[in-house]
Amino acid sequence: MSDKDKMAKYRTEIQQMMFVSGETGEPSPETTTLIESIVQDQVQHMLRECTALATRRGSKSISTDDLFMLIRHDRAKISRLRHFLQWKDVRRSVKDSDDKGGDAGADVGAGDADIAAGVVGAGGPGAAPVDASKKAKRAKVDLVWDNADERTKNMTREEYVHWSDCRQASFTYRKGKRFKEWAGFGLITDSKPSDDIIDILGFLTFEIVQTLTEEALKVKDAEDLYKKNHGGEQNRLKRKRERGPFDAPEEAREPVQPSHVQEGYRRLQRGNNKAKAMLNFTRNVHRAALKLI
Repeated sequence: MSDKDKMAKYRTEIQQMMFVSGETGEPSPETTTLIESIVQDQVQHMLRECTALATRRGSKSISTDDLFMLIRHDRAKISRLRHFLQWKDVRRSVKDSDDKGGDAGADVGAGDADIAAGVVGAGGPGAAPVDASKKAKRAKVDLVWDNADERTKNMTREEYVHWSDCRQASFTYRKGKRFKEWAGFGLITDSKPSDDIIDILGFLTFEIVQTLTEEALKVKDAEDLYKKNHGGEQNRLKRKRERGPFDAPEEAREPVQPSHVQEGYRRLQRGNNKAKAMLNFTRNVHRAALKLI
């Protein structure tokens, strides 16, 4: 076992996140270790950028606004993050009302599913209706739920229960101490993170794994299609080997490999061609900055 494999702390969680993201095979330890390394780099980059933003405004502590600032150009991700935080607030309110013995939980709890799916706005179930343009924008953002429906529509009851359990995978939930050490709190930044910051980072790390997995699957599908189209004649000339009793089933799908993840990550890191063209006639060598996924 390599040193990197020994340092891996989130192998199980990453496997579960990859399964939710469409990877039905079992990824190798090398694949999950590579993804964990990429996610760690992304989180540490976010902490450095947030620390710089906090210093610029004269604060020693990073805030949730700093994290929102980093992803401000990705409107769909901001919308999903806001829905995630709204849902957490609703659940917290329900829990508090239940602890106090009140009956507000019944009224608020009815809208949990709607808020989770992005159907209810920031004002909650009893808020004033929003206009048609906002509904149209929300519908465009919430296409991510269509992906979940597509991935689960042919599942058996047992498979769906497993898929639902995997959806709970998190880098941060009940792993606060481990995550802070892994992310570099105390080394990269002296700021003590609030619960909201940890929650947001937990959400963003899940999204990073999901995006990496989906891009790696696209790379693998393109590679498989190329092999099928250009290797057909060679495959026909090969003598078909008799299957043994312990061979894997023919329909078993090969999982994504580290090479697919690396190529997917490279594609996600591609910069703006227009910006590159503007630097063609300059003497300065500009090193590409790390791009948040």
